[in-house]
Amino acid sequence: MHRIPSILLLSSCLSLPALAQQRQPAKEGEVDNQEITVEKSRKIELPPANRLFDKIQSVRPTPEQRKMTFEFDDRKLTVGDPKITPNVLAPTTGQADNTPAFGNYVRLGAGNYSSFLGEGYFGLNTLSNMALEGSVRHLSSGIGPVDGKNSAQADTRVKLTGKYLTDAFKLQADLGYDRNAYNFYGYSREYAAQSTFNPDLIKQQLNTVSLRLGIENAKSENAIDYSLRTGITNLRDRFNASEFDWGTNFNSSLGISDNIVALLSADAYLTQRSDGSIVDNRNLFRIKPTFKYTSPLLTVTAGVNVANQTDKRLGINDTRAFPVLNIDLVPVSTIHFFAGVDGDINRNTLRTLLSENKWLAPQVLLANTVKSLDIYGGSKGDLGGGFGYEGKVSFARYRNFATFNNSLPDSSKFFVLYDGGVSRVLTISAQLGYNLKDRFRSSLKGEFFSYGLDRLEAAWGRPRIAATWTNSYTLNKKLFVTADLYYYEGIQNKNFTSGQTFTLKPIYDANLKIDYFLGDQISAFVSINNIIGQNYQRYLYYQSMGLNFLGGISYSF
Repeated sequence: MHRIPSILLLSSCLSLPALAQQRQPAKEGEVDNQEITVEKSRKIELPPANRLFDKIQSVRPTPEQRKMTFEFDDRKLTVGDPKITPNVLAPTTGQADNTPAFGNYVRLGAGNYSSFLGEGYFGLNTLSNMALEGSVRHLSSGIGPVDGKNSAQADTRVKLTGKYLTDAFKLQADLGYDRNAYNFYGYSREYAAQSTFNPDLIKQQLNTVSLRLGIENAKSENAIDYSLRTGITNLRDRFNASEFDWGTNFNSSLGISDNIVALLSADAYLTQRSDGSIVDNRNLFRIKPTFKYTSPLLTVTAGVNVANQTDKRLGINDTRAFPVLNIDLVPVSTIHFFAGVDGDINRNTLRTLLSENKWLAPQVLLANTVKSLDIYGGSKGDLGGGFGYEGKVSFARYRNFATFNNSLPDSSKFFVLYDGGVSRVLTISAQLGYNLKDRFRSSLKGEFFSYGLDRLEAAWGRPRIAATWTNSYTLNKKLFVTADLYYYEGIQNKNFTSGQTFTLKPIYDANLKIDYFLGDQISAFVSINNIIGQNYQRYLYYQSMGLNFLGGISYSF
């Protein structure tokens, strides 16, 4: 393993000397002042699923799928939540019980901010064991919250899926294209008033093409279960930055006895990012063998997670082993107490970073996050009467913890700043859910984050408190209503030009979506977002839309 050249670190941030912080030199294998993402996923399901890993989901939810389950992600501490980014949100449509399920539909809608929605889906079953599905969706706003069309945006997605099913296995192929067009509108009003201001220079466009192939076992009763998926993704932006990513994922299980199952998962990612004179060749390989013991009282999963990361430009070739241990105790049939420890190397690519913050500056430094240790514990269960809960506490250590902050000198774009030391993150999360005969569902979730950083001044762009309250109600098999409320607090960013630190105002975002079925094939919808009308900033200098709405008609056939 080699020391990362200091000239690359300087060129990645440009403004790091302005941070006015005392930092120690990076040790071998560290990326000084760079980024890390926190990613872990554990599903909590009541009752446990029969399969040991997820299978391809059906297009239309079954009654069993509509039952309330809990899924607590130890999700990425993302800069942005898709629910509150400055977009006009597409409506979430529901299917009333006993309403004929047509395989195809088209949907058209419009709203304020010169917004337009066009969406369609078709499915074709050529043979009893073959299916072809296709979908297209376009959502755009001709004007935005700042300077009219200078903050406009448009998202287009096209996807084709083919499936082939035999008694022994299932094949699936997916081909997709995404186009995301938007503007860097977080500029100052003084800059916009200058004669040299050119709106064409603030435009950005991301084009993503993806192809994915997969094969998996179709017999859930088999002692051996497997799933293999591989695919390529190519991303290119308006400034000729690009990223090619080839990922392969394998999962398998082998039943050893009635109580013991051997599990094996493996991943391989080959990635190349090009941006001007910068070319990054970055790979990640992971293998995770575990054994799972299950009894009515106790479930124990134990094993090891071995990951290797390489980065040719930064001279990194690092292999690490992390313990994997999860204990789930069931003192009564519906109450679980769990605890565990794990670790991993989490990938940070240009595409994953853009999914968190699309206003990135050119040539951001890419580095993976090392979650060296995560100790967690909590409880989950069914309280009866339609109520369920989960509570969890996690304490994790990371190296290269990632934050997003406005760049220097262009504060309308964002750098990724990494804490090259050891970062400690305490996460306390809780969720309470309620389900009334599959007619009314409500879920209240809250998370508290405490960041103990080594070299960075603050966890730029990340919330201290995040809470969501989501609700859905079906009335008379005709009316489907969803309502949700989002709250974020404690987000900080800094203008390194002026040296001023900003604590953004707390975010309150309430949304209401209604679908009304006019007949077997026609329904009307309306989506009202940011009902409070708060022009909040989720990112410093990026004002969100105020109250916005979208309404239209859907036709199924």
